[in-house]
Amino acid sequence: MIRITQHDNIVTLTLNRAGKRNALSMEMIEAILAGLDEVERMKETRVFILAGEGQSFCAGMDLRGVIDDPAAMGGMLHNLAQVLQRIRALPVPTIARVQGAAIGGGCGLMIVCDFAFTHKEAKVGYPEVDLGVCPAVVAPWLIKKIGAGRARAMLLAGGTISGKQGFESGLASHLCEFDHLIEETESFAKNLARGGRDALAKTKAWLNELDGSFDADILARGADLSAEVIAADEAQTRLRKLYG
Repeated sequence: MIRITQHDNIVTLTLNRAGKRNALSMEMIEAILAGLDEVERMKETRVFILAGEGQSFCAGMDLRGVIDDPAAMGGMLHNLAQVLQRIRALPVPTIARVQGAAIGGGCGLMIVCDFAFTHKEAKVGYPEVDLGVCPAVVAPWLIKKIGAGRARAMLLAGGTISGKQGFESGLASHLCEFDHLIEETESFAKNLARGGRDALAKTKAWLNELDGSFDADILARGADLSAEVIAADEAQTRLRKLYG
């Protein structure tokens, strides 16, 4: 469900469930966690790229297999929260290369990275409230990314926006033509890899401390809150219509 490649000192973890638009099933999330174990052991890594195979980066949570199992849904949400925190904790610059859709949890993967490259036709955002779901897992990261006021408006409004609008809102750091997305991401990664390894690691750790990235209690509470809402009747009714 994932593929890890290394070129020079740049490591790419590619979500490899293209037929499902790289939606985050329980198995996919567990595969990402295992992949991050491998990445963390690759001591020569200087830059990490998170990518998606096919037409979409990540279409969000795939709850089809656990829709009638609240405990399993809660486990998925806690594991997703762990994925986001571990990507943030990597001691090297991280880049999301976002084509097509980056929705809900997929957009969470996008914004937790230090940089995000996308294109104007992409589809990004957080439609959770439209589905009766609470976006509590991604909310802390969105607030850190674009500020509390804009995050509040985006999460309460739901829906999705274009890649261009996402760039203008601060979800992405770079906007490219679709045909140049891979090339420009790789060029930027090569420039980042020239930086001092210790300097980058210490800078990242300090920035993470300053913005509260490792407030484990907040992240765990977010997963609990999302699990509580998604197990309730309103969300279950809407999700059964979606996955029925």
